[in-house]
Amino acid sequence: MRIGVVAPARPIDPVVAARAGAFAAIAYPEVDLVFHPQCFEHDGHFAGSDAVRAAAFLQVANDPAFDAIWFARGGYGSNRILDAVMPQLNAAAARKTYAGYSDMGFVLAALYARRIGRPIHAPMATDINRAKGDETVARTLGWLARGDRQGLEPGLDGRPAAAFNLSILAALIGTPWLPDLTDHVLVIEEVSEPMYRIDRMLWTVGHATQLRGLAGVRLGVVNDIQANEPAWTEPLEVMIARTAATLGVPYLGRAAVGHSQANHVVPFGIA
Repeated sequence: MRIGVVAPARPIDPVVAARAGAFAAIAYPEVDLVFHPQCFEHDGHFAGSDAVRAAAFLQVANDPAFDAIWFARGGYGSNRILDAVMPQLNAAAARKTYAGYSDMGFVLAALYARRIGRPIHAPMATDINRAKGDETVARTLGWLARGDRQGLEPGLDGRPAAAFNLSILAALIGTPWLPDLTDHVLVIEEVSEPMYRIDRMLWTVGHATQLRGLAGVRLGVVNDIQANEPAWTEPLEVMIARTAATLGVPYLGRAAVGHSQANHVVPFGIA
């Protein structure tokens, strides 16, 4: 299996490619992991200009020699290439699986909205740098290469599902890139935000007309919460339950999904 790695947002250090490549070679010898040179480009905040990032994504996505795209990392910037890349994806792109999370939710959402390929919310190449990062990236590589279900989020129950970082989901609302999630279980995670911002984004999600018809809401990992002044006292689970109630759907509990070593795979749709 040939997997291409691109970076639609921020760049990675070559050490990430070396570590992930070495792990894949040992644990998944059937995988040919190819890091596009664009992953190491620098243009201010981004891994190359918008044009460079779009071109790299299209080159790999439209190449029938690649079976999947594994996103290198998140950050910010993948939304800026959607208008350029989505109309140009071909039949080869429609046969691929696309794996990532965080800022890559913009791309996963756009692909799912257009029914292009098989998007999955899953650990990225840069997660190899976490403690026990080999276990983390193995969930993605195992699913891509072998269909190994051990890396799937344990609470998936046969219903369609989708997972998003809350900031990305809130930014997608009101755009043509948010897919129809009717009858889906929506999993939400977040990182590095103060509680008042989390509450504000949950308010947006709860009142989003595009999200009517969900089957339910689950809460993933919410970590590295930034200090709130004055202190925030409302529990996170109360906040997410209120969001689900506003949407008129059940709150279905926690999920092992998010910016952590325990991040599990959530295929969009039915696993």
